[in-house]
Amino acid sequence: MGAHALDKELEAVAAAARAALVRQIEASGAWAADPVWREAFAAVPRHLFVPYYHVGVVGGYERRWGESPDPDARERWVRGAYADTPLATRLRDGELLSSSSQPSLMAMMLAALGVEDGDRVLEIGAGTGYNAALLAHRLGDDALVTTVDLEPEITESARRHLDAAGYHPVVVTGDGARGVPERAPFDRIIATCTLAAVPPAWIAQCRPGGRVLTPLATGLVALTVRDAGHAEGHFLHTPAYFVRLRGAGRPEPEPAGLGGVPRRGREHDLFRFLYTLTRGSLDPEEAYALWECEGRPGRERYGITVGGGRQWAWLDDPEGPYAWPLPV
Repeated sequence: MGAHALDKELEAVAAAARAALVRQIEASGAWAADPVWREAFAAVPRHLFVPYYHVGVVGGYERRWGESPDPDARERWVRGAYADTPLATRLRDGELLSSSSQPSLMAMMLAALGVEDGDRVLEIGAGTGYNAALLAHRLGDDALVTTVDLEPEITESARRHLDAAGYHPVVVTGDGARGVPERAPFDRIIATCTLAAVPPAWIAQCRPGGRVLTPLATGLVALTVRDAGHAEGHFLHTPAYFVRLRGAGRPEPEPAGLGGVPRRGREHDLFRFLYTLTRGSLDPEEAYALWECEGRPGRERYGITVGGGRQWAWLDDPEGPYAWPLPV
C-alpha cells in the first residue's frame, strides 16, 4: 500500500484525527497569540512525516508502522500520528536521536515566534520535516524556509516526507550551531533542540529586530536581536524538553548531586529549571536558597542577554543582582 497512499478508509480516519487534533490544540490556547497557525495544522498531514515511530512500552519501545500488513496496526499508527504527544522517530542503541515534538507545544512555539508574511525563517533541527512544512504552509513560499540538521539520514528523510506532502523548503545538512550563513539574513530563527547557550552565529545571521526562539535549560527563551552581536529576551512560561543539539564542541555538563536539597526542591520543575540554568555558577544549596527567597519564580521571570562577546542568564533584571554567565 505505502504509507503515502492510504486507502480511502484510512484517509478518512486521518482526516478526522487531524481535525480532532486541531480542536484539541485550539482548546489549549497554544496559538491564541497568532491564530493563523490553525489553518496550517488543519492542512499539513502529520502522518506523512511519521511513516513509522516508536511508542514507549514496558522494557523499551514498540514500533508503529504505516506499512504494516495488519489493518488494525495501520489504524493504530495513523491515530497515533495525530495524538498530541511527542513521537520518537529515530533511536540508536536505545538513545533518542530525533522526535516529532508534541503538536500543541509546536503550535505555541510557532505562535511565539511572531512570523509575519514575507519573513525568512531558519529552523535548527529538521526532525521529521513537519515543522518546516507548517512554516512553509504559513508563509506560502517554500523558498522562505530553511531547515538544517547535522545527521544526513535525518535531512534525507525530512526531504522525502516534505516531498510527499508537497512542500519544498531548503533542507541543509550541517552543524546547526553554525546556522546557515549562505541563506542569511533571517527574520526568525527557531530551534527544536536544547543547548547550553545561544550560538553567536544565530544572532549574527538574524536581522536587527528579528527574533530567535530556542530551548535552553528546560525552557524556551525568545530573544529580540538588536544587532549582529546583541540580543535579549525572556523565557516563556512553559516547560520544554528537547533532544540535545549534537555537534562538535558542545559537551553536556554533568549534573551535580542534589542530595543537600529538600525533596520539595529536588522534585519541583521550577527549581530544576533554575538549577539547570545556573549550573556552574550556583551549587545546589545556593540555588535552592535563592529559589525559596524569591518565591519559587516561574520561568517567565528569567531571561538571557547576549552581548559584548558573552552571554548571561538573569532573574527579573539583566543588570542583576541575580545574573549568571552561560558557556560560550
